[in-house]
Amino acid sequence: MGEQLRLFSPMLALTATMLAIVACPLVAGRGPRTIAAVASLGIVAAFVLALRVADSVADGGLSGLSTRPAAGLLLVDNLSIGFQLVLLVFLAAVTWLWWMGSADRETSAPEFFILLIGSALGMALMASTANLLMIVIAIETASLPSYAIVGFDKGDRKAAEASLKYMIFGAVCAAIMLYGASLLYGLVGSLSVADVARYTVEQMAMGESRLLLFAGLLCFLAGIAFKISAVPFHFWCPDAFEGAKIEVTTWLSVASKAAGLVLLARLVSIFCAAVSQPAAMNLVAPLAWTIGIMAAVTCTVGNFAAYHQKSVKRLLAYSSIAHAGYMMMAAAVFLHPSDGGYQSSLTALLVYIVIYLFMNLGAFGVTAMVVWGTGSDDIESFSGLTRRAPWLAVPMVICLVSLVGIPPFAGFLGKWWLLVALGELGGTLGWLLVCVAAVNTLFSLYYYMRVVVKMSLHDAGGPALHGPFGGIALVNVSAAALLVLFLLADPLRSRTEHFARGLFQPPATQAVAPVAGDRSAGATLLPLPGAGPMEEVADHVP
Repeated sequence: MGEQLRLFSPMLALTATMLAIVACPLVAGRGPRTIAAVASLGIVAAFVLALRVADSVADGGLSGLSTRPAAGLLLVDNLSIGFQLVLLVFLAAVTWLWWMGSADRETSAPEFFILLIGSALGMALMASTANLLMIVIAIETASLPSYAIVGFDKGDRKAAEASLKYMIFGAVCAAIMLYGASLLYGLVGSLSVADVARYTVEQMAMGESRLLLFAGLLCFLAGIAFKISAVPFHFWCPDAFEGAKIEVTTWLSVASKAAGLVLLARLVSIFCAAVSQPAAMNLVAPLAWTIGIMAAVTCTVGNFAAYHQKSVKRLLAYSSIAHAGYMMMAAAVFLHPSDGGYQSSLTALLVYIVIYLFMNLGAFGVTAMVVWGTGSDDIESFSGLTRRAPWLAVPMVICLVSLVGIPPFAGFLGKWWLLVALGELGGTLGWLLVCVAAVNTLFSLYYYMRVVVKMSLHDAGGPALHGPFGGIALVNVSAAALLVLFLLADPLRSRTEHFARGLFQPPATQAVAPVAGDRSAGATLLPLPGAGPMEEVADHVP
């Protein structure tokens, strides 16, 4: 039990941080900077613990838990811990952005940080489970605080309207997802995604018509698509992004989508593992086509809807929808575990998430300082920014060019490795998605360059724009990271391959006594390759 708690220590640290924030007003008062300091210490502690856990699973020895029917509610593997590391880095950056822009006027800092860290905890849980019930709980744990922080500024009518739309849309998607989970549980008799995958493959192999099965899968997918903001579950995104505070918009633009995509990629890997032979992968082709078509439509709708936006926050919101579509294409790559290139799509997804973090952090950070300086996020507010604030205009150009996917910035690597993964999939679906991604990249060039042209070629003679030193440092570091990651492509690739490797472990296990109340035949222990007794973990977490 102690070893299991150690493996989940990053999430326990986030929980302890929320408790500390609750207690802090009783001890040190409600000062915004005091609360932010406590939150920052908790985030740093969680990151250090995540690094220690990453060492324990460095060779992917625990990754097989995600594809086995006996796996418990929560999992620890390279994928989950890698995502937690990225999530915590981004959470720290958003906290720093809040410190720069909202700390001086925030009156409810404890409530804000409890909600922010609570949503981060839910997103960490999303990447750490392969159980239908736990997936629903994790998505709701991430969603409910998100509804509140979008409308956290109670005096802003636009924020209140955005929060209400977000909540209503989320409630409908949650109901659809729960209905899908109930259908799958009723058909399969198990909450394990591995059991659902095996049952689905068996039914497809028999050639029987299973309308309820496909209805259950599609309804369950709706809940995940909502977190990704995939079409047609994207309508909440632009209004929520425009109405929320800029640091909340920054948080949701990356973290929410990344969590949903990692969860979707895990589910895809489990369905691939349920196929006995590589030649039988055509059995899950309908699922691959469903995800692929949804991804293609999502990036196309996002790009075209961004064309005529005057609000830069809304423009970046539609941009995030388009990029969610690109990343979702990686989840449409269904390859058998015996295929040597099965991990290429997951590697491409993880690379894209890391790069997208810096692209959005820089773009939204510059937008935040323009909003703080001018009171508006209208594209006209960016007029002449190269003269008024060159230390903001240069990183904004770098981030926008990287969002398009043009070298010499890291956004090009994300797009390129995604296209390579789709090419390895081959077939009609793979090459169709390659064409859609390439054409949409050309389409997106126009609306990103609109902002660049406004900053550099149009100048209404506005006064110089000054921003906080910490914010300027944040956006310039993000822009520099995009150049450095492009130059250090090989180390980036090797590290993401490390976290993508080992999702399909050999089935050899060491049996232990069943856990009371568990419906599975019993819990098992998976030893790490070459590990000692202290490096084993029970895959059922009570």
